[in-house]
Amino acid sequence: MGLAVGTSATLRVPASSANLGPGFDCVGMALGVWDQMTATVTERPGLVIEVTGSGAGEVPLDENHLVHRTMVTTWQHLGVTPPQGLHLSAVNEVPHGRGLGSSATAIVMGVALAHVLAAAGDARDGAAGEGPLLDLGRVNALACALEGHPDNASASVFGGATLSTTDGDRPWPQTRTVPLRLHPEVTPYVLVPEATLSTHTARSVLPDVVALPTAAAHAARAGLLVHALTVDPGLLLEGTRDLLHQEARRPSYPESMALVDALRAEGLAATISGAGPSVLVLTAGEEPGRIEAVAGSGATPWRVLAPGVPERGVHAVSDTL
Repeated sequence: MGLAVGTSATLRVPASSANLGPGFDCVGMALGVWDQMTATVTERPGLVIEVTGSGAGEVPLDENHLVHRTMVTTWQHLGVTPPQGLHLSAVNEVPHGRGLGSSATAIVMGVALAHVLAAAGDARDGAAGEGPLLDLGRVNALACALEGHPDNASASVFGGATLSTTDGDRPWPQTRTVPLRLHPEVTPYVLVPEATLSTHTARSVLPDVVALPTAAAHAARAGLLVHALTVDPGLLLEGTRDLLHQEARRPSYPESMALVDALRAEGLAATISGAGPSVLVLTAGEEPGRIEAVAGSGATPWRVLAPGVPERGVHAVSDTL
C-alpha cells in the first residue's frame, strides 16, 4: 500500500518526566511543553525537513532525523511503502538533552504520524472501518519498543501520569500501560539548566547489580510514590526518594544533585527528571516562590517551568484526508 500525494497531518506531542524518583523506567508524567509537526506527502521526490525552536540548527535535516527514521520503521512494520516525496515541518518546544523526554517525543511523533498517514491512505481506499485514525494503544506499543523503555513514551502517548511494565525481549517487547489518576493537588515544577546530558551517558554509569535489601526498599518506595501521586500528596517527599539510580549518576550532574539535596532539605519533593540534568519538583499546592528561592541561592542558573500535566497526549491538530 502506498500513500497518496497531498495526504497531510499535524500532530502535537507533550514532553514528559520519567522515573519521578523510584519509578525507574516505569513511571512517567506528561508535561505541558509541546512539539508540533506537520507531515505532507508531496509530488516532488525527496525529503524536506524544517525545524524551528528547540533543536533548530542541531538536529539532522535528512534521513537521519529521528522522527523520519521512526516513520520509516513504522511504515515497514505496517507493510506500507514509504512515499517518494515527504515534507516535515516541526515547531519544537521540548528542550533537548535535559531529561524531558525529547527523544521519546520524537519517536512518539514519528510512530503516530506514520499511523495517521497510513490510516488516511486506508480511508481513501475505503478500508478505514469505524476506528479512529490514531490508535493510541498501537502507537504506545511500537513507540515503547523503539524507545527501549516505556516511561517517557507512554506519558507522551496518553498524557497524565502512567505506569508501564514491559515483558519480552527486543525487537518487539510487550508493554502494558495503565493511567495513574493524579491527585488534583499534585503540581509539577521543572528546573532546567543550560547544560545538557545524553541519556546514553547517564545510563552508562549505572550498576548492573544492586543488593537485595536495596532492591526491596526501592520497590517499596515505588509503591509509595504511586500512592502519593494518586491518594496522599503529603507523602510526596518520602515517595520520591530514590535508592537505585540517582546517586550512581551524581558525578554526571553534580549541580543538579546539589539542587535536589537543597530542595529536599527544605521539605520539597525534588528528584532528577528522567536522565537529567533537569530537576523535577512535585508539590501539593506550594507557591513556586519557595522553589525559586532555593534554585536562586546557588551559582548555577535555572529556568523554572510550571508546565502543568496535560490530560491528553499525542493528538491531531488537523488532518487533510
